[in-house]
Amino acid sequence: MPSRRNFLKTLAGASAGAFLLPRNGGGAPQAQPRQGAKHAPVTIAGRRVKTIDVHCHIDVPEVADFLRGTPLESAVNRPAPTGKQRQGVSDFHIDSPLGAERLQKMDEMGIDVQAVSINAFWYSADRDLAARLIDFQNEKLAGMVKAADPGRFVAFASVALQFPELAAKQLEEGVKRWGFRGAAIGGSVQGEELSSPKYEPFWAKAEEMQALIFMHPQDSAMGTGIWNRVQGNGVLGNVIGNPLETTIFLSHMIMEGTLDKFPNLKICAAHGGGYLPSYADRLDHGCVTFPDQCNKKLKKKPTEYLKQIYVDSLVFSPEALRHLVAVVGPDHIGLGTDYPYPWTDTPVDHLMATPGLSDADRTAILGGTMSKLLRIGT
Repeated sequence: MPSRRNFLKTLAGASAGAFLLPRNGGGAPQAQPRQGAKHAPVTIAGRRVKTIDVHCHIDVPEVADFLRGTPLESAVNRPAPTGKQRQGVSDFHIDSPLGAERLQKMDEMGIDVQAVSINAFWYSADRDLAARLIDFQNEKLAGMVKAADPGRFVAFASVALQFPELAAKQLEEGVKRWGFRGAAIGGSVQGEELSSPKYEPFWAKAEEMQALIFMHPQDSAMGTGIWNRVQGNGVLGNVIGNPLETTIFLSHMIMEGTLDKFPNLKICAAHGGGYLPSYADRLDHGCVTFPDQCNKKLKKKPTEYLKQIYVDSLVFSPEALRHLVAVVGPDHIGLGTDYPYPWTDTPVDHLMATPGLSDADRTAILGGTMSKLLRIGT
C-alpha cells in the first residue's frame, strides 16, 4: 500500500504536469476529456478494462401511480431533500428513449456498466403495502434493465427491510427470478440499528446467497438525530448526514458482532464507507479505555473488519482515495458516482490520476472486484 510520505512525494512530482493524467498502465498520458466528448476506452497495461459504477440511482416511474392514495404517496412524490439531478427527471430512468441522456453521460465519464439501485422510502409501510410495492417495483425494474441497452445496466433488488424475513424472501426472488445482483438497503429502519438480532434472517439469506448488499443512507439527518444541527447554509444534512449514517451503520455491524456471526457477508457501503475509514483506530481503543462499556467480545480488532467490507470510491481527492486504499484494500473498493447527482464527472480520471496505485490496484477498483461480486463478465 502507498504510504502517505511516498504518496505526497509522487503527487508533488506529478503537479508539474497539470491537467494530464499519469500514464494509463504504460500508455500515453491522457488529457482531461472535453465536456460532451466520449471518454476514451479505459486500458491498463494495454488491456481493456470494463468499468463498473456500483453507486448510481434510478426510479421506477410507474410507482407514483401505484402508490396514489396510500400512506406512501407523499414519500414517493416529494422532491429530493438534498442535491440536484443533472438535467431532468429522465436521468433517473434507463429505458429508451428516456435513458439516452444517461448513456451519453456514462460514455463521457468512461463508465461501461451501472449497477442501479433505488433509495428506500418504504420502511414505514405496513406489511401488505410493503409486499405489494416491492413486488411491483422489482418486476418493473427488472423489465427496465432488460429493455435497456444490452450489457450497460444491472440492478439491486428493493426489499422491505422492516420485515426481515419478508426481505430475505424478496432478496432470494430478486436474484433467482429477476436477475438482480443483490439488494439495496438503507442504514437503519425507523430508528432501529440493522445489527439488531431482529435483522439476522436477512443477513443470513444474504450470506447464504453471496449477494452483494449495497447500503445507502436515506433521510440521514433524521436517522442520525442531527436534523436541528445541520440546518442553514452548506447542504449539511447531506454533506455531513450521509457519511455519518454510513459510519454509524458500519460501526454497529462491527461492534455488535454482526460481522462475526456472518463473516462471509458481502456489504458495500456508499460514500467511501463514510467517516469510519478516516478514524477507525479510535474503535480499537474505545474498549481498552472504557472496558466497562464493552460487554461483547469480538473475534478481531475492530479495524480488522474494514478488510471485510466493500466501499465505493466517492471521495474527492487523491489523498483521500490513497488513504481509503490503505485502510480497506484496493480489492474492496468499487467505482461510485452517485449519478445522477453531480458529485463527480470524472470518476475514472480521478482514479487514474491518483499516484502510488499499481496496475492491479487500478484494475480492481475500476471494475475487477465488482465484476466478480455482481457477476458481470469482463
